[in-house]
Amino acid sequence: MPIGVEEEFHVLEVESGLLVPQADAILRRLPGRTYTTELHPCTVESNSSVHTSLHDLHADLTGMRRRLDATASSLGLAVVAAGTAPLAPAASVRPTAEARYRHMTEEYRKVADEQLICGAQVHVDIPDRDTAVRAMCEVSPWLPVLLALSASSPFWQASDTGYASWRTLLWQRWPTAGPVGCFRNAAEYDAAVEDFVRAGVISDAGMIYYDVRPSAHLPTLELRTCDACPRPETVVLIAGLFRALVTEACERLSRRDAPGCAGRHEWLRGASWRAARSGLEGTLVDPETHEEAPAHAVVRKLLVRLRPALEAHGDWHTVRELTEAALASGSAARRMRRAAQDEDLLGCVDMLIAETRGGHRRRRSLPLGRSPARAVVLGGPPTGS
Repeated sequence: MPIGVEEEFHVLEVESGLLVPQADAILRRLPGRTYTTELHPCTVESNSSVHTSLHDLHADLTGMRRRLDATASSLGLAVVAAGTAPLAPAASVRPTAEARYRHMTEEYRKVADEQLICGAQVHVDIPDRDTAVRAMCEVSPWLPVLLALSASSPFWQASDTGYASWRTLLWQRWPTAGPVGCFRNAAEYDAAVEDFVRAGVISDAGMIYYDVRPSAHLPTLELRTCDACPRPETVVLIAGLFRALVTEACERLSRRDAPGCAGRHEWLRGASWRAARSGLEGTLVDPETHEEAPAHAVVRKLLVRLRPALEAHGDWHTVRELTEAALASGSAARRMRRAAQDEDLLGCVDMLIAETRGGHRRRRSLPLGRSPARAVVLGGPPTGS
C-alpha cells in the first residue's frame, strides 16, 4: 500500500522564538505543489510524494525539511515541527487571506483564533472508498497509541499545561474532531457529512476532522490524530505502524461481510485523553482490555500484533528499531520539558529547531531577562511518569 505524509510547521522569529505571520514570505520562494498555506499565516504545510518504502519516505521528508529550513533561514526565520509552539501568542492572529479561512474564523471565533497547532497526517492508499470507511472502525482503537508516540505539545502560551499533547485538547474543541463512529459504507458516511453541512455545523467535507477519515480528495484513508513531530524518524515510525494497521484491517474486512464492532466508542475519547495527558511517560488505555497499562507495554503489544503486516511490507526491522529508539528517548514532550527546565523556553525552541532540521542544537548565550521565555511557568511531568 503506497503512503504519503503531510507535515505542518510553525514559523518562528529566531531571536525571540515567537510565532510570526511570515508563511507567505517563505512560500513565495518554494514550489506550490509541495508547500502550501494553512488557516493561520504562521504555519506552513508540506506534502510528500507517494512512496511504498519507508526509507524513501524518510529521504523525502528530510529533503523537504532541509529546503524549508534553508528558505526560512534566508529570511531570518525558523520552522519547527511540534504540536504547539512553546511561545504561542495570547492575542488573536489574523487568518490567511482566503475566503474559506476568513469564514472559519468568523464562524468559530476563539476556537479558530487559537488554532495555532500543527499536526502530521498520514495517507494510506485504500482499494475503494467503502473499504476505507469500514476500516476506520477497525483501526480506531489503536490510534491513541500513535498519538502518544507523536506527543510534542506540552507548552501553551509560555506555560506548561501538564499534558504531553495539549494540541489534542485544542483540536477536539471543533465540532467534528476526535474519535469517529462506525459506518457500514461510504454512502452512509457521506450522508452523515452532508447532514453536518446542511445543519450549518461545517461548510464542507474538508472540515471533517475525525482522528481518521477517508480523504475528501484522494483515494486514501487519512490519519489525523498525531502532533507534528520534531524528528522525521517519528513520522516514519507512525506512517509504518498506521499502514500496517490499515493493511491488517483490510485483510480482516475481506474475510467477512461486516466489521466486528459492538458500537461502543465512548471509551475512545477517554483513551485519547489519556494519551494526550501522558504521552509515552505514563500509562495508556490498553485497546484490548480497556484497562490502564504502562505506555511502553501497550506500544510493544501493538508492534507484536502488527508484525505480520509489517513483514509483508518489508517494514518489520525498520519499525522495530524506530520503536525501540522512541521508547528509549521518550516523547518529544519529555525532551521539550527537559530543555526548558535545564535552560528556559528559548532552549526548548532551539531544540525544536535543531530536531526539525535534523541537526544538533547549539546553545545560545543570552543575558538574563532578555526574553519573555524566561518567565515560563513550568509544571510537573504527567501523572505516572
